[in-house]
This record gives sequence, C-alpha cells and structure tokens, in this order.
Amino acid sequence: QVQLVESGGGLVQAGGSLRLSCAASGRTFSSFAMGWFRQAPGKEREFVATINWNGVITYYADSVKGRFTISRDNAKYTVYLQMNSLKPEDTAVYYCAAAPRGGYRDMAYDPWGQGTQVTVSS
Repeated sequence: QVQLVESGGGLVQAGGSLRLSCAASGRTFSSFAMGWFRQAPGKEREFVATINWNGVITYYADSVKGRFTISRDNAKYTVYLQMNSLKPEDTAVYYCAAAPRGGYRDMAYDPWGQGTQVTVSS
C-alpha cells in the first residue's frame, strides 16, 4: 500500500509561487497515476491536476490551467505541484492522492495524503 506525505505549503502573497511535494512510500508508486486536489473552508474538495504513471499525460482544472504544473520523479517516488501566479482563491488544504488510472473524480483515488495548507494573502 502506497503512503503519501505532502509538504511545501505555507503563506504567500498574491502573485507569488509555491511548490508542493508529495512523497510516496512503496515501490508501486510508479504504477499509479497521481492527482492533486484541494479543499477550501466551507467548500467541497475539488480536482486540481493529475498526471499519469510516466508523466507523459497531464490534465488540469480550468481554474489553474496555465498557472500550475504537475510533474513527477518516479526515481524519487515524488510528485510535485508548481503553483505560480497564486490568487487568494487558491487558498485551501491541498491533498495528493494515487489512483490506478487517474482522472478528475476524487472517488477514483486511494490512498490520500494528510494535506498541506496553502494560504494566499491579497
């Protein structure tokens, strides 16, 4: 079973950048698609980005397209989310998760990390 631990969250001003990391344990990491989701206070969890097992295929929510980049390093068992041009509405807890095939539906993903807080001030 893959275990996931996110890091890299924090407080940043609008227009700034952060890079989130999600470290996985378990040698099966490279066989999974990986996704990033986020949940803001009082809102439902929403899809952010996904990447297939070898990093060739990526897909983004319209709200982050052109600003966020998902990538992975299978040798390091890590997936990343580079977030640029951050906006206050990007404030949320960000979660990474693994799935056999990826996609934008959170029900397809298991396991999940514990989340990392991203706060963007205006």
